Amino acid sequence: MDDFTRPYWDAAAEGRLLLRRCRAEGCGAAHHYPREFCPYCWSEDVGWEPATGRATLYTWSVVHRNDLPPFGDRVPYVAAVVDLAEGPRMMTEITDCPEPELRIGMPLVVHFRGVGEGGGEGIGGAEGKGGAEAAAMAVPVFRPA
Repeated sequence: MDDFTRPYWDAAAEGRLLLRRCRAEGCGAAHHYPREFCPYCWSEDVGWEPATGRATLYTWSVVHRNDLPPFGDRVPYVAAVVDLAEGPRMMTEITDCPEPELRIGMPLVVHFRGVGEGGGEGIGGAEGKGGAEAAAMAVPVFRPA
């Protein structure tokens, strides 16, 4: 977390997913991961907006081995790329769905896992963070709608 991404992480801790959207005339593209400029037109006139939290599954892989903290405590898990309803693709994790039930294009909805839930420190970790800031961090993951 840094000053630029703090709104994203604060919203996640409150159970809300944010995106960045270009405000330049003639563009208006939404993008994710958060950047200080539009990756389509290079405008710096971008702002935060709430996402619906709806997505469809684009692709996935079941990870059976990952020795890096915090992931090793969660194997196996489903690493995925989803198409957000607003347009951008997002790397994430699929939860609450057995792997044989996963289907490309299946509807998904966001939910949030607190750092430390499900083993380890969670995606995006809070290594070096202490107290309330570490406890308040959450990461967006998706489950079937």
